[in-house]
Amino acid sequence: MPPTDRLHGTLDALVLKALTFGPRHGFGILRWIAERTSDVVNVEEGSLYPALYRMERDGWLDATWGVTDQGRRAKFYAITPKGRRHLASETRDLETFISAIAPVLLPAWAAR
Repeated sequence: MPPTDRLHGTLDALVLKALTFGPRHGFGILRWIAERTSDVVNVEEGSLYPALYRMERDGWLDATWGVTDQGRRAKFYAITPKGRRHLASETRDLETFISAIAPVLLPAWAAR
């Protein structure tokens, strides 16, 4: 898989995983990813929204308009069954990739 595909695949997996817990709007997805990664991974809006539109077009997400907790109108995204299947496949691919590079990049004690 080319590096840009791996980057897209990682973002896709993070977004889809965030949505396995229920529908979220874009900012909610960004916040979920940042919180779960202790603010190490901060996705830019300029990367997130094109990914959301692409995933919606590909049938991995459904989107509906709603109102946020702050009373603002926002598009809420929900994972579809097709998106769940893609997440499972992408997770397996990421696990394989991480297992392959961990012994190369991490000290021996950390790769165990």
